[in-house]
Amino acid sequence: MASKKILTKKSLDFFEKYLNNAAPTGYEWEGQKLWMDYLKPYVDTFITDTYGSAVGVINPDAKYKVVIEGHSDEISWYVNYITDNGLLYVIRNGGSDHQIAPSKWVNIHTKKGFVKGVFGWPAIHTRKGASEKPPKLDNIFVDIGAKDKEEVEKMGVHVGCVITYPDEFQILNKNKFVCRAIDNRAGGFMIAEVARLLHENKKKLPFGLYITNAVQEEIGLRGAEMITQTIKPDVAIVTDVCHDTTTPMIEKKTQGHTEIGAGPVISYAPAVQNKLRERIIETAEAKKIPFQRMAASRSTGTDTDAFAYSNGGVASALISLPLRYMHTTVETVHRDDVENVIRLIYETLLNIKDGETFSYFD
Repeated sequence: MASKKILTKKSLDFFEKYLNNAAPTGYEWEGQKLWMDYLKPYVDTFITDTYGSAVGVINPDAKYKVVIEGHSDEISWYVNYITDNGLLYVIRNGGSDHQIAPSKWVNIHTKKGFVKGVFGWPAIHTRKGASEKPPKLDNIFVDIGAKDKEEVEKMGVHVGCVITYPDEFQILNKNKFVCRAIDNRAGGFMIAEVARLLHENKKKLPFGLYITNAVQEEIGLRGAEMITQTIKPDVAIVTDVCHDTTTPMIEKKTQGHTEIGAGPVISYAPAVQNKLRERIIETAEAKKIPFQRMAASRSTGTDTDAFAYSNGGVASALISLPLRYMHTTVETVHRDDVENVIRLIYETLLNIKDGETFSYFD
């Protein structure tokens, strides 16, 4: 496994299509359908829930249950207020960045399909040097080319419409994947690739595997909170993104040192079960998979927390994909890290035995 390339043309074609499809928080189902369609040959059955989380299951009758998980939603905006002269003010749906908004194109999701718009911004000539205002939530606005509020409504746009960026997948210097929503569409992609490898390598697991693509992570881990009550797993290995801290204006004393191309990042945190984390590290060392370490203070800020503290406590761990420029439209990851996260999850699953408790008292 160590030297063999994992990603195929077919898997990369899926990754591109999956990234390019908009799946904002609360509106994830079209992306989930794409994901389930790709995963279908590699699993026995699916579970879905009311809010759109999707789970591919291998060995659904097994008593002992292991989850591998990513989240499917991306940050976005809501139309919050329409002015009399046809401009739209917005509020966040997830952690959308007000500073990157000016001059970005947007897609406004309506019943009639996408309506195009732009985040307008006053020309540099009209702004007063030292006293000019930076972009903030209360001064960024979307222009859809409408002359007044009535025309906005005729175009099918109303308060509550969700807004996403149209930026699509590109490859930088042959091995950097760039797109919006790599956080965390990459997670869903990587766990699907784990399922594909298990199938192609004819690996029989001694437990039930629940390949879980949860919704609504960006607004408080809500999809994971719901689906973990349905699955009731014994173990959860979560994958999300973390920051590459080597680019300018990031303070390593507070953010730690992690970088793209240096391998998956393994977290230390109260929600991370220590014995499970050590199993992951032992696996990485045995299989010569490069890895990095990261510490979190109170919470990981990922679905790991939702799984760990559910159902009376679930042994949970976090394997992160280092990423540059999180919550922008140019999120960037390294192909090698994507492959190594897949490899590390795959090899760790082969190291988990049926019925293990990971108890500190055994």
